[in-house]
Amino acid sequence: MGKKGSQSAQRRAQMVEAQQKKLQQEKKQTLILAIVTLALVAAIVGAIVLTTVLSNRPIYDLADKKSYTVSETATNYVKLNVSYTDDEGKKHNGDIIVKLDPESAPITVANFQKLVGEGFYDGLIFHRVIENFMIQGGDPKGNGTGGSDEDIKGEFSANGVNNTILHERGVISMARSGEQRDAYGNVIDYGYNSASSQFFIIHKTSPHLDGQYAAFGHVVFGMTSVDGIATIATNSNDKPLKNAIIESAVFVNYTE
Repeated sequence: MGKKGSQSAQRRAQMVEAQQKKLQQEKKQTLILAIVTLALVAAIVGAIVLTTVLSNRPIYDLADKKSYTVSETATNYVKLNVSYTDDEGKKHNGDIIVKLDPESAPITVANFQKLVGEGFYDGLIFHRVIENFMIQGGDPKGNGTGGSDEDIKGEFSANGVNNTILHERGVISMARSGEQRDAYGNVIDYGYNSASSQFFIIHKTSPHLDGQYAAFGHVVFGMTSVDGIATIATNSNDKPLKNAIIESAVFVNYTE
């Protein structure tokens, strides 16, 4: 082979080598692009999944966990763990801690403590909610007509009891039946001694209830949850469209 032939073969070899390098570079770029695309898709899918999970996970209105401990015996502090869904569809879970006042309403407090100790309130709903008034629960029927097996004496001034707790924001009080009349319109029962298990927490101070209902304590933590429940949508009977639930009621030792 002459000199020219040798040079031509060398050029062809160089061209082949260049084409191979180009192919390798293109394959490398394609692989990198595929990896980047997969990573991007994975990130998008992950973000969608995370958003879905977070949107369905309850927002916990945290109490200061160091400020209380659960008690196996009755105390004057009761923690209601509640859950509800707001009007934007967000789920909430939080604690409402109530301080009981046995000096002002000993019969009412003893009855409430008895029911808490029995787990009576666990799983019941707030069946009547009126914003700027109160939230009411404790009915096993969930419609305002139920109660426990025992009615108690109404501890308020209209019933001859000196109970000085006013129905201010955050106060907890007992619900009761209204007055009953005969066919002639005469009152035959004022319903003063008809309270059993249903209670309500005042959302906005309501002085017209003073002396007419047995207030027996007040909220010391968790008015955020009371506010949340008080503002959810209700039907024409003041019942929440989505259940606001008392998940549990337990005694606690609480440091104010």
